[in-house]
Amino acid sequence: MNTKTIQIDEPMEIPASEIKAFRENGHTLIRSVLNKAEVNYYREAIVKAVSVYNTEKRKMEDRDTYGKAFLQIMNLWCVDDIVKEFVFSRRLAGIATNLLGVKNVRLYHDQALFKEPGGGPTPWHQDQYYWPLDTSNCVTMWMPLVDINQEMGIMAFASGSHTGGSVLDYEISDKSEMEFDHYIHEKKMSVQKTTSMNAGDATFHYGFTIHNAPGNKSDKMREVMTIIYMSDGAKVAAPKNVYQENDLKSWLQNAPVGHRVSSSLNPLLG
Repeated sequence: MNTKTIQIDEPMEIPASEIKAFRENGHTLIRSVLNKAEVNYYREAIVKAVSVYNTEKRKMEDRDTYGKAFLQIMNLWCVDDIVKEFVFSRRLAGIATNLLGVKNVRLYHDQALFKEPGGGPTPWHQDQYYWPLDTSNCVTMWMPLVDINQEMGIMAFASGSHTGGSVLDYEISDKSEMEFDHYIHEKKMSVQKTTSMNAGDATFHYGFTIHNAPGNKSDKMREVMTIIYMSDGAKVAAPKNVYQENDLKSWLQNAPVGHRVSSSLNPLLG
């Protein structure tokens, strides 16, 4: 297919009620962000890139909880021009901008999250535990590239959990699943689950929204592509753990603490 026939830069209008609900709950599901032709076109490139750049070679039984949860390949936009078109999409960035209520957003990084058949659950966690950023105006877009249902591992969200900031000091692990589950029940938070998503639908959630996903009990790969956005003007925060130290080096090019994020790896997208 001619690349010029696929464009995903046209804006998508998000109702004010949806934006309000996102800010109150910390998450939202938006249907048909990409149509069938669009998602199929970009899926081909993303799947190919994952097959080339995936470095996980261990058998499932030899991995820890994190390793069983998904294959994780980051910043594919740097190695594939078609994936770059997807990640740099003004439609997707525009949705993030409108949900956050900011003038512009920058890219933090992208990541393919492919949950293999038989892959384990993704424990409760907060994404922003890993990010050395001084702002809570960060959002993750999570888009399946194939139709999925609960059997394959759709995310669940603890509504309102983003308002508490960083509430527990745990990486993705069995411990985080147990402790966040206790926290959610203690705070009597509503857990929202979706029964099915079509390829091209997308969820958006704040970096501090607590979320998890069940394992993949199907015989199909759960193919998901994600993009993490931050508000333009975000500054580098002092790393609080080894993961943030690694992120500072990998995605922020070791920018000084207090410096506005603006490196070549963090372009302005919308």
